[in-house]
Amino acid sequence: MATLGECSQTSTDTNAAKAEEEPAMNGNSTKLTNGDKTKPAAPLKPPPKAKSAISMEAAGTSGKTSYAELKKKAKEEKAARRAQEKQGKPQAVLPDLKAPRKVETLEEGGRRGSAGVLPALPVVKSNHKPTGSIQKGIPLRPAPPQTTTHTVQPKKDNKNVALFGHLYGQPRRTTIAAAGKDVHPAILALGLQMSNYIICGSNARCMATLTAFKRVIESYVTPPQNSLPRHLTSHLSPQIEYLVSCRPLSVSMGNAIRWLKLEINDVDPDTEESKAKADLCEGIDNFIRERITVADQVISNSAAEKIQDGDVILTYAKSSIVQQTLVEAYRKGIRFRVIIVDSRPLFEGKHLARALAELGLEVQYSLTHAIDHVMKDATKVFLGAHAMMSNGRLFSRIGTAIVAMMAKESDVPVIVCCESIKFTDKVALDSIVSNEVAPPDELIIQGDSTTALTGWRNSPNLQLLNLMYDVTPADYINMVVTEYGSLPPSSVPVVHRLSTNG
Repeated sequence: MATLGECSQTSTDTNAAKAEEEPAMNGNSTKLTNGDKTKPAAPLKPPPKAKSAISMEAAGTSGKTSYAELKKKAKEEKAARRAQEKQGKPQAVLPDLKAPRKVETLEEGGRRGSAGVLPALPVVKSNHKPTGSIQKGIPLRPAPPQTTTHTVQPKKDNKNVALFGHLYGQPRRTTIAAAGKDVHPAILALGLQMSNYIICGSNARCMATLTAFKRVIESYVTPPQNSLPRHLTSHLSPQIEYLVSCRPLSVSMGNAIRWLKLEINDVDPDTEESKAKADLCEGIDNFIRERITVADQVISNSAAEKIQDGDVILTYAKSSIVQQTLVEAYRKGIRFRVIIVDSRPLFEGKHLARALAELGLEVQYSLTHAIDHVMKDATKVFLGAHAMMSNGRLFSRIGTAIVAMMAKESDVPVIVCCESIKFTDKVALDSIVSNEVAPPDELIIQGDSTTALTGWRNSPNLQLLNLMYDVTPADYINMVVTEYGSLPPSSVPVVHRLSTNG
């Protein structure tokens, strides 16, 4: 066993060893005691003071300049740059090539980094706020050139005529795709027929529209908690919108639809639904008979009296009321000759020429380019109408104004046959404000790939305009024959008020 003196001596030696190990705690390694085991601690980072000393030493070694000199140099460069900016002549400040500066290569930097020693750079303090500009005095590697390529899309040529730009809307519907679920099948079929000119002409379109609405009313069932006068009017709205998408409404169609809505609003809500629907269908039949069928008979009989033996009647395109007038005069035994002037793209006059020729009339057919020649033989001109405006002007198939003008120059009387359902309170001064633009592809001869207009959409600066109607001044019209009698164009608004209020 150890004596007391030996234990005291051992304690003294232990304390002395601990005192000698305390300076090593600030050095590179130390020992931590955890029970009976000891682990070497990780090397500690040098204190900030030592790091600054290393940086200053590296700066002095590489650039041979002190920290104060670097700061002074930075201030001078900043003052020079501001002076150049004030003079409006900014110039790039190049690095000082005279000052010795050690440029470290990538290999040297890699060796120093692998050795655990990072290269120190001089620290320059400045009160200037960073503005994103390039720091002056430091060599930078130039950025590689950008190789991104942008594909420039060719500008699409506008094929719409700017003067009639307000008339271009949605393309004319040619299929029943995307049609509303509330659209009646009869309306779907009617829209396609009008879009493809199977049903053409103001009277034919008006009668077909009323007949289709009659089918809609017959299959209509009033929903619960609704009345027929209120709900049926809203039920007709999608039907009308679909027809407009196929082709714009004619003036006669608009007048007929307004009349039908008034009739629906006048239905007594207490009336039984079946009786109300039967009354509306009967009213539609009466409207067609009185305003179109009977009116055409009256007009054709009155206009046929204007034709005499030996007359040469010139007409343009095809009008159902003019055709009925010529047939009525022929049946009365009047012998006369007919000249039909026609134009592209519909060539409606072909159907009229064939019908009259089969009946036994002498018919001459020509296009508008020969109007000056055929007008010399004409004694009267009979024209149909799409609408009669309130200022007495005629709104009809495009080309009608040319025929009326040539007749006026040749002193040939112009007679217009028009039902009162085609009268409107609108005023037309030209064919630009209100008109219908048909698809321009209709002007191209189908099946002929050698024509100059083939592929016109790919030809720059080429536009096609296919207008449907034009306006004939009232000065070119001698008489308007209606079911109310023969009258001058200035009396059109009077007849319109009588037909609307009566």
